[in-house]
Amino acid sequence: MKPLIIASKKDPAGVNIIENLKKLNCKIPIHLVDTDIVHAENIDKTLKNELKLDFDFIIFASKHQSVKKVRSLSVHPIGNWKKADFGGKDSTICPSNALVLKHFFQTLEKAMKNEDLDYQLTMESTHHGPYIETPCLFIEIGSTSEEWNDKKTGELIAKIIIDSINTIKNKDNKNLKIAFGIGGPHYCPNFNPIQLNNNFAISHVIAEYALPLTEKQVSEAINKTLPKPHYVLVDWKGLGNATQRNNALDILKKFNLEIVKTSEGK
Repeated sequence: MKPLIIASKKDPAGVNIIENLKKLNCKIPIHLVDTDIVHAENIDKTLKNELKLDFDFIIFASKHQSVKKVRSLSVHPIGNWKKADFGGKDSTICPSNALVLKHFFQTLEKAMKNEDLDYQLTMESTHHGPYIETPCLFIEIGSTSEEWNDKKTGELIAKIIIDSINTIKNKDNKNLKIAFGIGGPHYCPNFNPIQLNNNFAISHVIAEYALPLTEKQVSEAINKTLPKPHYVLVDWKGLGNATQRNNALDILKKFNLEIVKTSEGK
C-alpha cells in the first residue's frame, strides 16, 4: 500500500494533525490543499498527473462538525447516495477498502483506551465529497474549535495514522468477511460494535435517511468496495417502514449477497 495524507489549509483539525505528523517525522507523503477538503474534486488525478505523486490510497485528515457538538473521533468512507450537497457527485460514492477502514477504526479504539480520552468513537455512514477514484477514508476530530485545535488530540490522530499504515501489512485478514451496511442512524450505532469486535469488515454504509434503497445504491456499494463484498449487513429496525424494508429485501435478493441482520452479526 502506498498511502498519501491530504488536509486543507482552511481546516484547523487537519492542520493540527499534519503539524503533529511532521513532528513525528512521518514518512508518509503529505499534501495540503487550498480549498475546503470536501470540494477537492479529482484531487487524486491532479496530484498524479501534475505533481507525479505515486500513491494508491488517500487518508483525508479533517475536522468534524455536528449540531450537538459531541466530542468525537471518527472514521468513514465518502460519497453521496443521493444529492451531492457537500462536494462529490450526485448518487456516486468513492472506493472504500473495508480491511483498511476496519484496521483504522480498531487502532483508533485501542489508542483512545490507552490515552483515556473523553471522546466518543464512531464510524459515520458514507457521505460528502470530494469525488475521487482512489480508495480512501476520512479520519476526523469533532466537533468544535476546542477539539480541532487540541494538540494532544492532533498528536493522537497523527500517531494512529502512522501506526495503522505501519501495521496493516502484518494483519491476518484471511477470515474476515467483506460487507457493506444498510440502515440505521448516521453514526452507525449497530455497525460500530461489529466493525470493532467481529469478523466482518465494513466498507460503506447506507444510512436510513438515504432510503428507500435503490438498485443503483447497491451496485455502487458493491462496485466501490474492496475487496469484493459477499455480505450485506442490514440494520433491520433502521430500514424505515414495512414498505421500505420489503423493498430493500426485494432489491438485495437480485444481487449475489448473503444478507445478515446486525443483530445476528454482533
